[in-house]
Amino acid sequence: MKNSLITLVFFFMSSYALLAQGKDAFPVQTTIKNGTIEGDYNTKTGIQTYFGVPFAKPPVGDLRWKAPQPLENWSGVKVTKEFGPRPMQKLIWGDMNSRSNGVSEDCLYLNIWTPTTRTSKDLPVLVYFFGGGFVAGDGAEPRYDGESMAKKGVVVVTVNYRLNIFGFLAHPELSAEAPYQASGNYALLDQAMALKWVNENIAAFGGDPKKVTIAGESAGSIAVSYQMASPLSRNLIAGAIGESGSGVSALAPTTLAEAEKIGVEFLQKFGVKSIAEMRKMPARDIYEMYNESGRFGFPVVLDGHVLPKSLVEIFNAREQAQVPLLLGWNTQENPATAFMQGLPNTKENFITKVKQAYPNDFEEVLKLYPHETEEQVAYSAMDLAGDRFISYSTWKWFDLHRSNSDQAVYRYLYAKLRPPLVDQTLETGLAGGTSKRANNTPPRPKDLGAPHAAEIEYAMGNLDRIKEFAWTEDDYKTSETMLEFFTNFVKTGNPNGEGLPQWPKALPKDDNPPVMVINTESKTVKATNDARYRFHDRFFKNNK
Repeated sequence: MKNSLITLVFFFMSSYALLAQGKDAFPVQTTIKNGTIEGDYNTKTGIQTYFGVPFAKPPVGDLRWKAPQPLENWSGVKVTKEFGPRPMQKLIWGDMNSRSNGVSEDCLYLNIWTPTTRTSKDLPVLVYFFGGGFVAGDGAEPRYDGESMAKKGVVVVTVNYRLNIFGFLAHPELSAEAPYQASGNYALLDQAMALKWVNENIAAFGGDPKKVTIAGESAGSIAVSYQMASPLSRNLIAGAIGESGSGVSALAPTTLAEAEKIGVEFLQKFGVKSIAEMRKMPARDIYEMYNESGRFGFPVVLDGHVLPKSLVEIFNAREQAQVPLLLGWNTQENPATAFMQGLPNTKENFITKVKQAYPNDFEEVLKLYPHETEEQVAYSAMDLAGDRFISYSTWKWFDLHRSNSDQAVYRYLYAKLRPPLVDQTLETGLAGGTSKRANNTPPRPKDLGAPHAAEIEYAMGNLDRIKEFAWTEDDYKTSETMLEFFTNFVKTGNPNGEGLPQWPKALPKDDNPPVMVINTESKTVKATNDARYRFHDRFFKNNK
């Protein structure tokens, strides 16, 4: 009777412990380089999670605007069950629904989803860098959640990194104190440190450090292109995925001298006499100064350390990571209104705007973008706005790697239109996000294509976590296809697999390379618009 009572008490205590965690999970511990951490093992999904895992010392106080520093060892068990704070920022886009634990300079944390068991090892790894223009975002956003891919046998890691003034401020005083005699690029250094952490620790989570694929969207995609090129990271990765963006023209680097000049002018604007004085300020003051300045971030820097040369120079010298690359962009990377700037979609107005943008090349542009009818103008204005914003930049990365690597390169065009919003008082924003609009405010023009950032939740299998849209069977079908493509690529460097449409790799000399159009019925087509990107390539070279 006594033993039965003890057993009953133990059962109720165990049940209460599970309920107290708020999910069907029990604690699991893993020992990494610096100590032991505790996460959760979800008995429903079979996935273990470790959230808010530190990968560097907090970049605060004297470490503000310094390269991330290695962690010190700890004793005991560090509980890692909640997302860490997101980097200092304003959530300037409506689709950034963070699950992070507040906002802080102390933001260098990563999150892990792993399907490992006590007998499994050497699993493929995906490290995902969030987007947001290097000014906003974090790895705890629901659309980046790693559970769906982990269920398919991949260890998924999302990484936080410093943003805006905290992540990119350059200044002569900062350059003088750095061992590599340069400054800025702290965000990219954070990412490189996270990749080093993964290399040293991911085996403890069942991952293979030799099978690490890096991925990202928008600024995250641009970061992937930089990490492919950087001597700090290029030997730590086995593959790369880019979703809309590279550092060729979008958020392209500037010289150290120019970046330092921008930093000097910023300090002078606010009457700050030195970096030492700036480091003593509360994070709030710097945050408010940055917001008052009206700046959209600070530039990436050709610092001779993270980036010894431009991406074009590095790739043309075949000095980038020689790994398989999968990349692409969406059909509506920027709405037509971004180019037409409020003018009606008439032939005359389109010609006027093209002449303004390309005074010496307007005839060639007009040949490349049809504009006889109002519908043609709407689509051509959308295409031209997207090409100028980020599509050309991604194409150039594609072209550079297939021309300067023996590794496979796969290209997609994401075309799935979004379903209606659940709440019709929401509107779609320029970055593919949503925000409330006033009752009497007319909605934005209907999407002509798939907006910038719309593919993320499809690619990561996270439609259920995004509540704003009325997802349909077609959306889930598209998501399963894209998730399978991405998962296969992470596992093998090749997106192809059973039950999927065939996706050929692009060959170096092919003027019309294969493109996987991802939609409800995904299929491979031959590229039809690459003449547009070849024009923008010439234009970019002539107008740098």
